[in-house]
Amino acid sequence: MSTPALRTRCLLFIFFVHVLFREKAFIRLVSGSELYPMVVSTWPFVEAVRTAWRVVDAGSSAVDAVVEGCSTCEELRCDGTVGPGGSPDENGETTIDALVMNGTTMEVGAVASMRYVKDGIKAAKLVMDHTKHTLIVGEKASIFAVSMGLPGPTNLSSPESIEKWIRWKAKLCQPNFRKNVIPINSCGPYHLGNVASISDGNSCASSPAINCIQNWSEGNSFEAMLSNSVPFNYHNHDTISMAVIDKAGKIAVGTSTNGATFKVPGRVGDGPIAGSSAYADDEVGACGASGDGDIMMRFLPCYQVVESMRQGMEPKHAAAEAISRIARKYPGFVGAVFALDKNGLHAGASHGWTFQYSVRTPNMKDVQVFTVMP
Repeated sequence: MSTPALRTRCLLFIFFVHVLFREKAFIRLVSGSELYPMVVSTWPFVEAVRTAWRVVDAGSSAVDAVVEGCSTCEELRCDGTVGPGGSPDENGETTIDALVMNGTTMEVGAVASMRYVKDGIKAAKLVMDHTKHTLIVGEKASIFAVSMGLPGPTNLSSPESIEKWIRWKAKLCQPNFRKNVIPINSCGPYHLGNVASISDGNSCASSPAINCIQNWSEGNSFEAMLSNSVPFNYHNHDTISMAVIDKAGKIAVGTSTNGATFKVPGRVGDGPIAGSSAYADDEVGACGASGDGDIMMRFLPCYQVVESMRQGMEPKHAAAEAISRIARKYPGFVGAVFALDKNGLHAGASHGWTFQYSVRTPNMKDVQVFTVMP
């Protein structure tokens, strides 16, 4: 081989090696410092996203960032639907539901209907880190959280929540989440319509049940309404659902909510249910949800979103398919999801309301809010 030809081949080889290394460096740049870390959250909960961003951008894990971000929303009582002081139940009490999920280990910690302890997401992380369980509920969750060092017991009601509850009571406890029952008085207790005897002084025992119910209904305008009669919007029923991808590409999700306003005491929505309100898998991505949790938890929309992305579906199509599957069965339902894949591509889908979600990436100077029309 002649010297010029050899020199040409060497130059070509050097050129291709140079291009190859430049491409690899570009890929590392895009997939690393340009894409990660990343924070996505339901609704314009901007301060919560900023907190999570500061934590994860400083090098902390996705799990720690999610916990700190959701904790900020609890402290700020975002829209009155997260943390203490909002969403009273039928008895006027505020309780907390929360969840955290590690998308690397698939570990989940959650608390539901937790009383007297305001730090829902921190309690959920304690369940994940210090028990082999996934979910602890009710007053036992409170006892566990306090025993692990969280402050409590404390009254989770606020003047605003009590005032809201008093106004609701003055309206004869309407609307509510009861169905197919008869209240003794305007606000219960509630019993099945075919119960022969209910209570002294308000009893149907002396009359045939059907006639008694008919007579009672004619004289009272406060029959228990259908379960979907409470109007849903983000001011009376909402969840912060947050996803974080840290600098190592690890993914975590977390949720916190004080549930549906005027819910039946003890009710648990989708907030602490993995696969419904949130789901994460490092190999695929993450999802967060908000809306009518009683309906949405029947479909596990976030699990479906992640699994659809695993099969190759883009986030926008995965989100739309999960929402449309619910809407086919419940056309009147209200809800939304955001989808986030492991490469940082995100999208949302909504039904019954205009949904917004918040995003922060290295390419943004501050949090950006995206609007999704139904």
